[in-house]
Amino acid sequence: MQSVSTEEPDVKPAPSFDANTPVRPKHKGSAQLFQNPLLERLSHTHIALPVGIFAITGILSMYYGLTRGFMSGLGALGLFLVGLLAFTLVEYLVHRYVYHIPATTPGRAKFQYTMHGVHHEYPKDKTRLAMPPIITVFMASLLFFIFRFSFGSYAFGLLSGFTFGYAMYLFVHYAIHAYAPPKNFLKVWWTHHSQHHYRQDEVAFGVSSTLWDHIIGTMPSKRSE
Repeated sequence: MQSVSTEEPDVKPAPSFDANTPVRPKHKGSAQLFQNPLLERLSHTHIALPVGIFAITGILSMYYGLTRGFMSGLGALGLFLVGLLAFTLVEYLVHRYVYHIPATTPGRAKFQYTMHGVHHEYPKDKTRLAMPPIITVFMASLLFFIFRFSFGSYAFGLLSGFTFGYAMYLFVHYAIHAYAPPKNFLKVWWTHHSQHHYRQDEVAFGVSSTLWDHIIGTMPSKRSE
């Protein structure tokens, strides 16, 4: 008689989008977001691709701005730092107000789950810790046009800092979920983001930086284990 396996499959269908049903984190597996196999495949990516795309965008932007005379020396460094700081704020705001949009309707619940809720349900799924390469290229291109149109020649320094911040965020986020907590000062990021995933998802929205959680007042409370 053939035995029947009782193990859960690694890939599970996406849940029904009920605004009143909390998402419980699972430590293995991956959700199926799309019925179309091509779309489903494109929703996964290796972290090196988006990190590389944003890092290269930042390097090329800085190189072009310097070699074409749009900026120089301390001015370039200042624009880079402003762009980096701007990214940390955008990261915080998008995470808090877009990725955690209140799921008050089925449509909102589906949007929230597809954009971010799936990550909260399967936080160890390494292939869904960043946008797919096609969307990453589109996003990098869109950022260039927005910065160029808005800031003129300053765009190259600002974009360099912003996209470097984006690459840093992706790398830090991946490291937090893929590796054990480090035994050094980097554990601060691991602990902060773990609070958001496993204890208090209404706070601790910063990933690459805790700056705006401190300023805006969304640092996690220090509860006993």
